[in-house]
This record gives sequence, C-alpha cells and structure tokens, in this order.
Amino acid sequence: MERPSSVGTGKLVASAVIPLVILGAMIAFLLWPGNSFLNFGTPLPDVTVERLEFGEKLIIAHIRNTGPETVDIAMADVNDRIRPAAIEPSKTLERYGAARVVIPYDWNEGQPYEIGITTSDGTRFAGSVQAATMTPRPDAGQVSLLALLGTYVGIIPVMIGLLWLPFLRQLSQGKYMFFMSLTAGLLLFLGIDAVVEANEVSAETVAGSLGGVVLIATVTVVSFLALLYVSERLVEGKSKTAIVGASSVALMIAVGIGLHNLGEGLAIGGAMVAGEVALSTFLIVGFTLHNTTEGLAIVAPVARQKPRIAFLALLGFIAGAPAIAGAWIGGFIASPIASVVFLAIGAGAVFQVVYAIFKFAGGKEKFLSGPVVAGIATGMLLMYLTTLLI
Repeated sequence: MERPSSVGTGKLVASAVIPLVILGAMIAFLLWPGNSFLNFGTPLPDVTVERLEFGEKLIIAHIRNTGPETVDIAMADVNDRIRPAAIEPSKTLERYGAARVVIPYDWNEGQPYEIGITTSDGTRFAGSVQAATMTPRPDAGQVSLLALLGTYVGIIPVMIGLLWLPFLRQLSQGKYMFFMSLTAGLLLFLGIDAVVEANEVSAETVAGSLGGVVLIATVTVVSFLALLYVSERLVEGKSKTAIVGASSVALMIAVGIGLHNLGEGLAIGGAMVAGEVALSTFLIVGFTLHNTTEGLAIVAPVARQKPRIAFLALLGFIAGAPAIAGAWIGGFIASPIASVVFLAIGAGAVFQVVYAIFKFAGGKEKFLSGPVVAGIATGMLLMYLTTLLI
C-alpha cells in the first residue's frame, strides 16, 4: 500500500520541478557568455539622481544605476560647470548599485541648481531643485519643527473636523445619508489624489526599470485586500474584543486617513529637504482647511451614537499623528521608492474605507439614491476646492 503512495509523490514533485528546469535551461542559454543570439547592440546606461542634499559649502547627490549594465561615473557638474567630486563608495556601479557624489560648492540659499552626472561613455544624467536650502539634520530643533508642522497639517485639522458631531446628530435620516455619502466622496478624492501623487513622484525620481506604475498598482491592491481582511476578521468579527457597527467604520476611516496622512507628511518632509516648497503660513492654512474635512469623514458614521470623548480623541490621533511620522521620515531619510509605497498604501486603505462605508450605508439599494449621489459629488468637489488652496 505504501509503494503507490511514494510513486504518486514522486510524480507530483517531478511535475512541479520539470517546468522549472526547462525554464532555467532557457535562461542559462540566453545569458551564456559569448552567446550572440540576443546581441542587438550595446544597452544604454541609465543613472537616476534620487536625492540632492545641501550642506555647508557642499552638495551631495544620491545616485543609483538603474540601467541593465555596470557603469562608471566619470564626472559631475553644477549648472553645466564641471566640478571636482568624490564618489562614495566607488565610481563603478553595478546594476541597482547606489553611490554618493560629494561636490564641494559654495551654493546660495534659494537659488535653483541642476546637478549633472556623466558616465564614462559621455552620457549625462541630471537632477535639480527649484530653491536650494540647507538639508535638515536630525537634531532637536529640526525634529521639533517637523513635529510641529505635522501637528498643524495632521492632528489639529482632524480634531477640528470632529467638532461637527453635534451638528450631524440633529440631521434627519435623508440629510444624514447625504453627509455619509459626502464622507465617501471625500475619501474617494483622497484615494485618487494619493495615486496621482504617487505617479508624479515615480515619474520624477523613480527609474522606469523599477516599474513605478506597476509598483503603485500592486501596493494599492495589496493594501486594500490586507485592510479588508483585517477589518472583516478583527474589527467586524464576533470576538469579545471586536468593535462593531458604526464605531468600526469610524475606526477604519481613521486608519485609512492616517495612512494617507503618513504619505502626505512624507511628501512634505521630502519637499522641505529638496527646497521645492516654500513652507509659508498660507501653505499651512491651506493644508489645515483641506484636512479639516477628514475629521468630518471620521465622525459621520457615529453621529447616531453617543461615542465617548476619549474614543473620538483616539480616532483623531490615529488619523492625524501619522503626518508627524511622515514628516520625520521624509525630512531625514527620504527615499523616492518609500514615498511611492506609502502613498500607494494610503490609497488602498482609503479605497477599503469607502467599501466599508458602502456596506454600512446598506449596499447598492440605499447607496445609489439621489441624496447619496449628490453627497459623493459634493464631497469630491469640496476636496478639489480645498486642494486649490495648497
């Protein structure tokens, strides 16, 4: 009786391994040294300038070889003028290898600069900033400044939005459904905005060989499914510690907005480092107005209940505090790929929350009514108008 079982297992293993062996043999043939089967000419180099830092009489370019072959860095220039530079750890970069190009240069605050990197075959690649500014270092002053900025654009606006709870409690059922759908419209806009922003970051700083657009789509879908799983199993489940009903929807909205604000803070911190945004009072006011609507989105599902103030404060902190963490990450250890990933995670989280609102509102029959459609359109338009202030 044991012999047929072992034979069956052998056939199963063979059926799994044989296709891999054939595939490996094909790839080995294509990559075999001296094989001219795919010799269609020399592939072009591709070097991406991922980040520029400005220090005391110093410019540092963080570069990565995103081409198919090893490259040698020959020289660097600032605004088309060749400058002496030190390349660390080596001027020779393997595929996806990274290096720091350190250029002694007496730069001026607020001036635009373009840093060029030329490979040994004469191909030049460049990165630029609109207004140079000293790159912040993780000291107490910069940590406090970014924390304060994250508080202004994250926690405070969300907390202000929570104050709409008494107003929402007084609404009739039809008007309440309008504001619930307005919440969905706000979140839909946030999700779309996160995807658009991730694509912009990808187009500017992430090489095409890294598949930025595909990465965004993949992370967004995985984020959506992962949070849907968590929502169904841990939040809306039947365990004693589960949060049910309107409170669970409000919690998921806070988590989704928090992940979105993490990506937003990351972009703000990175923009400070790159000198691409003048962080004026008007900008802070614009973010405050824009993000106040997020508090409305959180509080709308629990308007028919009497939630504790501590629970509302916790929701506001969950939604707003990630902006501080994002500003720290973006300001001190910014990475284009990290920015893209966080924005995509935020988009997937927000789309999952819209799905949760759809279920909470009663599904297709109640969701596709006149007040609900009007609410979604109003929510998206409101977010668009507040975006114009930023």
